[in-house]
Amino acid sequence: MENNLQLYKAEKVFTGSEWLSQHTVVVSHGKIVELLPSENISGKPVSSYHLLAPAFIDIQIYGAYGKLLAVYPEADSLHKLYTYCSEGGASHFQPTVATNAFKVFYKCIDAVRAYWEEGGKGCIGLHIEGPWINPIKKGAHTESFIHSPTPGEVKELLEYGKGVISMITLAPEVCSKEVMALIRSYNVIISAGHSNANYEVATAAFDDGISTATHLYNAMSPLQHRSPGMVGAIFNHPTVMASVVPDGFHVDFSAIQIAKKILKERLFVITDAVTETSEGENPHHLSGDKYESKGILSGSALTMAKSLRNLVNLAGIDLDEALRMVSTYPAQAMQKANTMGRIEKGYDANLVFLDELLEVKRLING
Repeated sequence: MENNLQLYKAEKVFTGSEWLSQHTVVVSHGKIVELLPSENISGKPVSSYHLLAPAFIDIQIYGAYGKLLAVYPEADSLHKLYTYCSEGGASHFQPTVATNAFKVFYKCIDAVRAYWEEGGKGCIGLHIEGPWINPIKKGAHTESFIHSPTPGEVKELLEYGKGVISMITLAPEVCSKEVMALIRSYNVIISAGHSNANYEVATAAFDDGISTATHLYNAMSPLQHRSPGMVGAIFNHPTVMASVVPDGFHVDFSAIQIAKKILKERLFVITDAVTETSEGENPHHLSGDKYESKGILSGSALTMAKSLRNLVNLAGIDLDEALRMVSTYPAQAMQKANTMGRIEKGYDANLVFLDELLEVKRLING
């Protein structure tokens, strides 16, 4: 075989759609060029593992190792995030900044650009969560920054963040159709969240092009039998996807089971992970296996690998579907399903190797 090929053998390979036994992934220049039975490979594998799967993708995470991006809007924070995500099996991540002053958003945009200029890997863009949300469902967000946007301020932010901002979480009931159309015109994905929208308003927003919802159940109008709310609208919509935080604190594992039965391939995982900080608008302090801000649940202490284990061991979700929830489906939510989230010829070589306990043994990123 050619000298520039890397061979990765595993007892079991999950491609994103099927299980294969004793197969080898052949990689060249960061791309998957073949997926073959190991008996057909003459070269010596670089590595051999128990389980090989598409690398995970975390599209909502705020900071790691004591450096919250909103507090330290600099490239080093993103390098630390990449290390944290990689250790948890994620080759790609979408750093997130919650409701804050606009000068913080601009600095975070600058940080992403600087990270990319330094050759930083894995960052797929910036997720801005708020401030165009409903104060009734603010959670741990700072209320003084929350407001309904004008088209002018939205355009100013989008222009500054062109090519960097990849997702905005907002409450559709506090944003005009003009504003939401403007955001989509910049190829920015809109996620509905921190919203008190009723069923009708939420459904109309999904019909108009909002394609995802942020942390299902949390900070949104609940499903009640006479008022189905945003949760009901998500459940009943044919296409909208929703993220969920599987730590047992944000959502009971039985509620994840219920959502999975209804949403099927529309439900995917985020860690919503923060890090210890006493500075900034949202100080986060570790309380057991979760973070709190001013006594309010403010983020998880998850990695994507821990999320996977929780789905399988505590939510009773089959391993193949749990693997899709941390890789294939987030890629779909980010409109990147043609390049990542699967092990197929022509896809980016983003691979995670796991042992029998679903612990990460190695990560390959392109």
